[in-house]
Amino acid sequence: MITIKKIQMNDFKMTFKDGFEEFKVYCITKNLSKDTIKHHENVIKTVFKFINPNMSIEDITRKTVNKFILDCKENLTIKDVTLNTYVRSLRTILYYFMNMGYIEKFNINAPKFDRQIIPTYSDEDLKKLLKKPNMKKCDFIEYRNYMICQFFMSVGCRTRTLINIKIKDLDFDNNVVYLNVTKNRKPLIIPLSNTLRKELKEYLRIRKGKEEDYLFCSMYGEQITRTRLFNSMQDYNRKREVNQSGLHRFRHTFAKKWILNGGSALKLKEILGHSNLEMVTNYVNMFTEDLQKDFDEFNPLEQFNKHTNMNLNMKRK
Repeated sequence: MITIKKIQMNDFKMTFKDGFEEFKVYCITKNLSKDTIKHHENVIKTVFKFINPNMSIEDITRKTVNKFILDCKENLTIKDVTLNTYVRSLRTILYYFMNMGYIEKFNINAPKFDRQIIPTYSDEDLKKLLKKPNMKKCDFIEYRNYMICQFFMSVGCRTRTLINIKIKDLDFDNNVVYLNVTKNRKPLIIPLSNTLRKELKEYLRIRKGKEEDYLFCSMYGEQITRTRLFNSMQDYNRKREVNQSGLHRFRHTFAKKWILNGGSALKLKEILGHSNLEMVTNYVNMFTEDLQKDFDEFNPLEQFNKHTNMNLNMKRK
């Protein structure tokens, strides 16, 4: 007698770990940056400490997310802004699962956090960092680092953008620099200021190199990594008796100076490459104390009352 078996439906259940691997493939096909994918990979390591990677995706609920948040608060020594970052990354992953129909849809709100004061360089620091080295005594690395300070304070770009700029990206005919590697992957065209343009022309005469070579290179003309540049600039700051350090601090300082000099917020958004005005608004809010300096001197009401009182005093006399 021949036994005929019934065809059974596959009862395979995708695990959270399997789902994340699929999510990574999705990120690659969407051509997201390696840094973005690496960020999700780093966050998921923390997530898997509190959420079983082998649990079925369909069992993930709002309660799962809330428990993860509580576990992080109770077991990890992290700042609120870090927890916010974890939850936003987890939300991106879970929203992908929802769009694929793996789990029921629900809203995920990242925990709020107090905005921290954005670190910037003081005017005294900038005087030291932007002072041109003795060209007869300094080596190439010191001169290069000086030029990087000049570039940061004139263009306001990110470190990842700076280390990927090539000599061919400088257009002296139109006085612009093309920033092709950006966080949101949208190329930027930034004008070259008069000072920076002159400094770059001198720098290129010393740096030399071909069109395809990187503008800010190592001593041997090779591309520098962010870590190596950070260490080199930290040493540069120390030798110039600047206790503060940090490459992104230049970007914050650029934004602060732009705002305090009365620059347009919309232009700043375009220069910094932000997709909306939210971050620019954050800059304005963070620098409230600086904006309050000389506030009465330019405040319309104060000036009106000042002139009114002056006229009244003149009439009394």
